[in-house]
Amino acid sequence: MQRRERVWLFDLDNTLHDASSAVFRHIDGSMTDYIVRALDVPHEQADFLRRDYWRRYGATLLGLIHHHGIRPAHFLEHTHGLPGLEDRLFAHAHDKAAVKRLRGRKYVLTNAPRGYTRRVLGALGLESVFDGIIPIEGMRMFGQWRPKPDRRMLRHVAARLKVPPHRCTLVEDTLAHQKAARSLGMHTVWMQRYLRRNAHGPEVGVYLHRKPVYVCARICSLQKLHFC
Repeated sequence: MQRRERVWLFDLDNTLHDASSAVFRHIDGSMTDYIVRALDVPHEQADFLRRDYWRRYGATLLGLIHHHGIRPAHFLEHTHGLPGLEDRLFAHAHDKAAVKRLRGRKYVLTNAPRGYTRRVLGALGLESVFDGIIPIEGMRMFGQWRPKPDRRMLRHVAARLKVPPHRCTLVEDTLAHQKAARSLGMHTVWMQRYLRRNAHGPEVGVYLHRKPVYVCARICSLQKLHFC
């Protein structure tokens, strides 16, 4: 590895493709339905728990593990099956070339499960562009699930990739993840393309023209990464 090599860490949904339009409502619905069945609660309460655990823990799954003992593999299998997923996906034509041109190693770092991630990358024609993927199953430490924005996990990822945090660049749409990465010295790039039209989750209502101090750069196209 070159001494000053940069490692790029890309989020998946709403960063590499338009997940707000294509899949989020389907995943949200699948999670809510799962909670209804698993916890035997009304739909309204299940939907509240899904959103509440996401806000509190960074991932609905963590709340379900902590409070209800839900088996992670079972949850992920039954919420990310999504028949017809590939037909709903969309990415801009020049994204693949833009990412491929970047110097350094490139990984997908996502709170989504491995199977779903591979399906999305395959449908978008992006799988061969990346050196590897780090899905939620790869974010466990000492038996505990620690997805983004867990700082310990981010530090551990950098160590696994044999690069100091300041040589990593996180390209991400979620500000909480950017804040955690920047606190470790990582370079942070806030992807706003899909948030402008259809924000989802924590970014709903965020003032996109204001750049938080922990965000190094804002972009609306992956082609702009060459200037970051």
